[in-house]
Amino acid sequence: VQLQASGGGLVQAGGSLRLSCAASGSTFSTLDDYAIAWFRQAPGKEREWVSSMDRRDGTTNYARSVTGRFTMSRDKAKNTVYLQMISLRPEDTAVYYCAADRYLIYSSESYEYDYWGQGTQVTVSS
Repeated sequence: VQLQASGGGLVQAGGSLRLSCAASGSTFSTLDDYAIAWFRQAPGKEREWVSSMDRRDGTTNYARSVTGRFTMSRDKAKNTVYLQMISLRPEDTAVYYCAADRYLIYSSESYEYDYWGQGTQVTVSS
């Protein structure tokens, strides 16, 4: 399974970005089979959970720091998961990673995910 993250960039505080995570691979079948999550890592800090999606019904949960500003969604026809980010703040600056796991239903723990995208840089200027 390969995960390709994209959509990062430089944006001013208060701006918006939409990240994409496209899943593919010879063993990949459908997003219904995978729990998906977004994590981020800022310079000098540990990787931080951002949001997760329950693979059964698409229910999402968010870290308190992004609740109300970030929205995770999926397009099963495109095998793509999105992270819509609005009202961005300088403290949102980080490399954002998508992660997937076939045996999870839902998790916010990074160590439980087997597949990771390469990361996409988000920089929010003040």
